Amino acid sequence: MQTLLKFSQRIDDITEYFGKASAFCVLLTIAIGFYNVIARYLGRFLGIKFTSNMLIELQWYLFSLTFLLGFAYILKHGENVRVDFLYTNWSPKTKAWVDLIGHSLFLITFCVIGLYVTTHPVLQSWGRLPDGTFGTWELSPDPDGLPRAPIKSMILVGYGMLLMQTFSEIIKNVKVIQEN
Repeated sequence: MQTLLKFSQRIDDITEYFGKASAFCVLLTIAIGFYNVIARYLGRFLGIKFTSNMLIELQWYLFSLTFLLGFAYILKHGENVRVDFLYTNWSPKTKAWVDLIGHSLFLITFCVIGLYVTTHPVLQSWGRLPDGTFGTWELSPDPDGLPRAPIKSMILVGYGMLLMQTFSEIIKNVKVIQEN
């Protein structure tokens, strides 16, 4: 069990890192959004273009990263959605059993299906052709837009981290069940 708990701690450390990165994405999203608004109105007033589609797309890429990097962090800290009016009155062992069963049956299944369903579109965005070779990346249809492949790849990272954090939570729940 000690080895599993060390493994769980390593996953928790990585999740904390991604959680901090998610918080930083919030700050960057706000800063770029603020710049876009000011630059658009100042540019109209002066007749000069100060912003571009690249910055607008970067803003929504960062907004997406906020969630994709934050899902595992939310699970680790127990901020995920549950039926709290029942859950809060249960003993730690009962909570651990409910979480263990829920994570094992539903969250792992959700993550595996998510990874399976999104892998092919992500590979296509990197330019994977039907014959297995690679061509050019998927690009934004907007002028000065960003490539789509990197942000689509973060979907896999988000599901992968959520899956790893689920394993960590299962290990911790087993420990609680064994102790009580």
